Amino acid sequence: MYDAVNRGFRRSTGDILAYLNCDEQYLPGALKAVGDYFRQYPDVDIVISDTLVTDTEGKYICHRYALVPNKSQIWIRFSVLSCALFVRRSVVQQQGVYFDTQWRALGDFFWVNEMVKRGLRMAVLRRFTSVFTDTGENLGLTPTARREGSVRWQMAPGWVKFLKFGFALEYRLRLAARGSLIQKPFDYALYTLAAPNERRIQHAENPTSFWKGRR
Repeated sequence: MYDAVNRGFRRSTGDILAYLNCDEQYLPGALKAVGDYFRQYPDVDIVISDTLVTDTEGKYICHRYALVPNKSQIWIRFSVLSCALFVRRSVVQQQGVYFDTQWRALGDFFWVNEMVKRGLRMAVLRRFTSVFTDTGENLGLTPTARREGSVRWQMAPGWVKFLKFGFALEYRLRLAARGSLIQKPFDYALYTLAAPNERRIQHAENPTSFWKGRR
């Protein structure tokens, strides 16, 4: 998969790159908002934004607020969903920040980690731009993902492992500071299998950042 994404990036001609998996989609107005943000902040290399998580019928499960990852916390809590990440083409093509194709499930983590190590300028667009559908069979739940997750943990710096509970707490505090605990009810519109040709409006009555069964 990551080799295919790399090929797409190499063939691209647009100034901003992004990609979606089969269980993801953009919300109305998302791409315009991203484009406007890049134009407003020309020094920003990567924009990350907020994501809705729904079931296969489009019903709300939770929301995921984006946070700019740092070199330590990224190993404990990965705060970026690839469906809500947008990057300037110059970062990928001129600086060579492509996906490492040795990975089959966790390529997005190592891709973003490389961006962090290089000190690229990231910013958060405080807007829901994307939807991730929790099908129960997503790539992140496969045996391959669990196996690569174990390898990733072995690669984490020793001091990060020692302070993992502190970094996990810091992550929660950063989410709280972003307002994850006080998100008001809201409507959203998305495509579903039952209505693939038009977006249908859904309602999130009790918004939560807690994704049951996931970290």
